[in-house]
Amino acid sequence: MLWQGWLSLGLVAVVLGLLITTRLRPHAVLLGALTVLVTCGVLDAKQALAGFANEGLVTVAAMFVVAGGIQASGGAELIVQRLLGRPATTRGALLRLFTPVALLSAFLNNTPIVATMIPAVNSWARKIGVSPSKLMIPLSYAAILGGTLTLVGTSTNLVVNGQYRSITGDEGFSLFAITAVGLPVAIAGGVFMWLFFARWLPDQREDAPFANLREFTLEVAVAAGGPLVGRTVEQAGLRHLVRVYLVEIERDARIITPVAPEEVLLGGDRLVFAGDTDAIADLLRIKGILPSIEAAPDESSQANRFERRLVEVVVSPHCAAVGQAIRDAQFRDRYGAAVLAVARNGERVRGNLGSTELEAGDTLLLEAGPDFVTRQRYSRDFLLVHDLDTEPPRHQRLVFAWLILLGVVLAAGTGVLSMLNAALLGALLMLVAGCCSLEQAERSLDIGVLLTIGASFALGAALDHSGAALFLAQTLIGLAGDRPWLLLVLTYATVSLLTEVITNNAAAILMLPIVLGMTASVGLDATPFVLAIMMAASASFATPLGYQTNLMVYGPGGYRFTDFLRVGVPMNLFIGAVTLGVLLLGWPLQPAAQ
Repeated sequence: MLWQGWLSLGLVAVVLGLLITTRLRPHAVLLGALTVLVTCGVLDAKQALAGFANEGLVTVAAMFVVAGGIQASGGAELIVQRLLGRPATTRGALLRLFTPVALLSAFLNNTPIVATMIPAVNSWARKIGVSPSKLMIPLSYAAILGGTLTLVGTSTNLVVNGQYRSITGDEGFSLFAITAVGLPVAIAGGVFMWLFFARWLPDQREDAPFANLREFTLEVAVAAGGPLVGRTVEQAGLRHLVRVYLVEIERDARIITPVAPEEVLLGGDRLVFAGDTDAIADLLRIKGILPSIEAAPDESSQANRFERRLVEVVVSPHCAAVGQAIRDAQFRDRYGAAVLAVARNGERVRGNLGSTELEAGDTLLLEAGPDFVTRQRYSRDFLLVHDLDTEPPRHQRLVFAWLILLGVVLAAGTGVLSMLNAALLGALLMLVAGCCSLEQAERSLDIGVLLTIGASFALGAALDHSGAALFLAQTLIGLAGDRPWLLLVLTYATVSLLTEVITNNAAAILMLPIVLGMTASVGLDATPFVLAIMMAASASFATPLGYQTNLMVYGPGGYRFTDFLRVGVPMNLFIGAVTLGVLLLGWPLQPAAQ
C-alpha cells in the first residue's frame, strides 16, 4: 500500500478522534479532512467534490423539502394523533415508534420516512414530555432494521443484488429472500432498544427549570364548523397538553372555570390558555383553533394568513399602545400584526386578553406578516423583536401533501421514476401546490447534514482509490484460513467496520467481489455470505457517519458523537451476533453444488 493509503487511514483516525473527543461540528471536521486530501494530492478536485453532486445527497435534500411540505401542512400532527398516541413512559414511546417506522421501511426507502418523521417525532416528544434525544436515534435505528426485511427496503440490498447478478450471471435474490434473516434481527433489535435505550440515551430536553421564565396568556377561538365543534375538551386533545393548560372558556359572556375534561366545545368558544412560547406554537397548529375573534386578522387578511408567522416582541416605554387595551390599540392597522398572547414579569396576565392594558416591558406574541421583523426591528415601539420561524399550518393542503408523498414513494418503488427524480418532482410539487412556502422549503434543508454527507464521500473515495479499503478487507478475510464459520464472521465484521467509515453502498460493493472470489476458491455456498454483506452494510449503528439516516437525526437529537458510540457499539455487537447466529443455523456452510 502506498503513502496515500496510509495517509487516508491516518486521516480516518484523526476524524474519528476529533468527533469523539471534541464538540466540533461533524461537517466542519469532514470538510477539514476533504481539504487535507485535496491539498496532499490524494484526491483531485473532481473526486473530492463528487459527493456534493452525488445522487444520494441530492435525493436527501429533495426529501427534506418533501418532508417540509408534510410538516407545513400539518401532516406531523396527523402522524402523532393517528399512529403514536400518548404513551406514559419512554419505553412505551419507543415501542409505539418502532413498529410503524420499521414496517414502512420494509417497503419504502427509509430516507423519506426518517425525513418525514423527524418533525413529527420532535413535536410528539414535546407533547408527551419526553426529550427528543430519547427518540431520534431509535427513529433512525428502526428505519435501518426495517430496511433489512425485504430486498427493496434499502438501496444497499438492491445494489448488492444487482452486482451479484452481474458477477455470477445468476437470477439473484427474490423480494423476501433476506426476510428470513431480517425479521428475527429486527425483532431482536426492537427488544434491545426497548430494554436499554430509555436509560442509555441522553436527556437533552430544554424544559429544565428556568429554561423559559415567561408564561404567556393566550386567547384563541374554536372555529365555527371546524373539527373541534361538538367534541369534549378531552376528545379535542386539549386536556393533556404539555407546558400549556386550559384556564377558562368564555361562552356567551359566561366564564367557565375550572374547565372539566367532559366540557363540550361549541363554535365561537373563546379558550384562554397559559403556557410558554413553544407550547403555544404547537397549540396554534391544531386544526380548528384560530386566534380569538378580537385578536384575529379580519376576513380580508385571513386569506393571507399562510404568509404570517409568530413574532415575539417586548413593548417599549415609547410604544404608542402603552396604556391602551389590546382591543383598542389597533395593532392590525398600526403594525400589521395581531396580538395572540401576553406575558408580564414572567407571569401570565389574568382576565380577558382584549381588555388587557399594555404596559412597558410586556412581552407579546404576535402573528405578523413576513416583513414585520424588518420594519420593526429598530423601531421605538419595541425593545426586542424575535422571529420564531413559525407559520400557521396549511391544513387545506394536507391531502395534497400526502398524495405527493405517496406518489413519490409509488413512483420510486415501482421503478417508474428513479428515487432522485421522484424526490425532485415531489419537492417541486410541494411548492407548486402551496403545501409549503419557499422560505419553509429553504428552512427544511439541514445544511449541516448535507455538508456532512457530501464531505464523507471524499473520505470514502480516498480509502477506495488509495487501496486502503482493499488492503483492510483482504487482510481481515485472509485470517479465516480454511474455517468457513470464521470467514463468515470476518466478512460481516469487515463490512460492518467499513460501513462505519465509508458509505454502506461503497462497503458492500467493495467486499462482494472479494467474498465471491474466496467462496468460489474454497467451494462454499455464497448465499449466506451475500446475505451477511447485505445485513452488515445496512446494520450500521456505531457512528453517525455509517448511515445517512443517522446523520439526519444527529442535529435534531442534539447528539454528540459519543452518544452514538454509547448505544451504537452495543447495538452493532448484538445485531451482529443475532445475524451470524441466524445465518449459521439457517444456512449450513456446505460446499457449493457442483
